[in-house]
Amino acid sequence: MTTPHSPPPRPIQEAPSPAPALDPNSLIAILHAIGAGAAADGQPWPERHLLRSRQMAMSDADCAATGQRIVQEILLAAERTRQNGEPEQYVGDRVMEGLVMADMALTAFIHERMRPKD
Repeated sequence: MTTPHSPPPRPIQEAPSPAPALDPNSLIAILHAIGAGAAADGQPWPERHLLRSRQMAMSDADCAATGQRIVQEILLAAERTRQNGEPEQYVGDRVMEGLVMADMALTAFIHERMRPKD
């Protein structure tokens, strides 16, 4: 058997070092923990007996409810960070107020889209 003319393959770069472990009370770590759930699938509303306009309204409400859930998850993570995390991880009162206002706006939109038109 002859010896190969080329050297055996080897990696060009070193393997990347593992990322440092996140503080479990940081905003990003808490968001990752909360966000393990599902989101809206982006598919048309499954009930076919509804009028097309009602199907669209229900799909809009479904997407808005998913957005509302995301806002609530961020709000919950920010509050947990305020209570348990480092002070520099807290997003601040103005951001918290903005998240609450976004949640209220999404609630109003969902309510408007869910109500049948007279």
